[in-house]
Amino acid sequence: MTLLLFGLFFLLMLLGVPIAFAIGASSLYALYQGGVPLMVVTQQMFQGINSFALVAIPMFILAGDLMAQGRVSERLVSFADSLVGFLRGGLSIVSVMAGMFFAAISGSGAATTAAVGSSLVPELKRKGYDPASAASLIAASGTIGVVIPPSVPMIIYAVIAQQSVSKLFLNGFLPGLAMGLGLMAIALVQAYKRQYPKGTPLSPATIWRTFKAASWGLMTPIIILGGIFTGIFTPSEAAVVAVNYALLVSLFVYRDLTLPQVYRLLLRSAMTTAVIMLVIAMSAVLSWTLSSWQVPGAIAQSVLSLSTDPLVVMLLVVAVILLTGVFIETASALIILTPVLLPLVLQLGIDPIHFGLIIVVGLSIGMITPPVAINLYVASSVTQLPLERITRAIVPYMLGLIGVLLLVVYVPIFMGWSGR
Repeated sequence: MTLLLFGLFFLLMLLGVPIAFAIGASSLYALYQGGVPLMVVTQQMFQGINSFALVAIPMFILAGDLMAQGRVSERLVSFADSLVGFLRGGLSIVSVMAGMFFAAISGSGAATTAAVGSSLVPELKRKGYDPASAASLIAASGTIGVVIPPSVPMIIYAVIAQQSVSKLFLNGFLPGLAMGLGLMAIALVQAYKRQYPKGTPLSPATIWRTFKAASWGLMTPIIILGGIFTGIFTPSEAAVVAVNYALLVSLFVYRDLTLPQVYRLLLRSAMTTAVIMLVIAMSAVLSWTLSSWQVPGAIAQSVLSLSTDPLVVMLLVVAVILLTGVFIETASALIILTPVLLPLVLQLGIDPIHFGLIIVVGLSIGMITPPVAINLYVASSVTQLPLERITRAIVPYMLGLIGVLLLVVYVPIFMGWSGR
């Protein structure tokens, strides 16, 4: 039955069936063939989305869309430019810094790529930067959007693995910072090889002026994460606060959004949320099916029969995560892999919070690995460059991010705040 389930799922995927329907149809057929009452399907679909923590997902998506649509991203880019623009190839560093700033607001890789790209691409072209390399760096920086909190994939993982969203958010800063520093190092090397120009001279007055202009945007992660970590509100409540704050800033402070634009953003966020929730509901049926057939336990025993060395097994787990991210979108891959891999890593003594970081960082790299590379598609749309050119230029940054992933897996400092 397991072979039937996965065989039908991959067949539907190859035929281009949307991921949610591929998961649902394969699970439904396997259950029917196994003689299981189909009432289980509706029960598990409802149970899968019956979680208060999931309320945060549509709210964080909407908050990110509101901030991205307005001029917050432009002000964040200007502030980052005032800090590091004086370096050779400074705009490359600005791309990464702005991505990290916006990651702490949006929780979405695609939104981060779009916001930073639309603000920086014209200036990068004017200064003579290689367009494909600049676009690929912006796309790579967008992967940080799902690692630095608030992070939608971390919320999904927390619900599936029954872990604390707050602990995942707290532990997400260090991997996100490591990803940013890794991309900056590669960008600096390329800047000196290609003799990119220096940018804005370092000026305390400019730093102060751009900081004041960007301060409303910079306050967003402080309010959200400060409220969560101090216990003032839960992550779900924080998401609602983020939406209200984004509306306040965009409508009344910066005044760069109109009510018709807000309405369109509400519709877009609702559609994005509907897709994610449908995938979660269908995946709950898949998870129940696999658990009923004891598939995760069988997989764990099979892998452990090959090796019981945690270093070797985790390398295999990383390979599975990266390969899955190539073909399946981040949220869907997370929902499918978590119930399968979590029992295995728990048998190895890996902290579930630490594993949450590993799987989120690993799947974030899938955002820049074709064919399912949403950040590359966004960067291609923003820069009007062919996807093939950006794909070739992304290789050094992708290798750098894989290096950071291995650090997250094996270096103890990334396990330090897991709450063990």
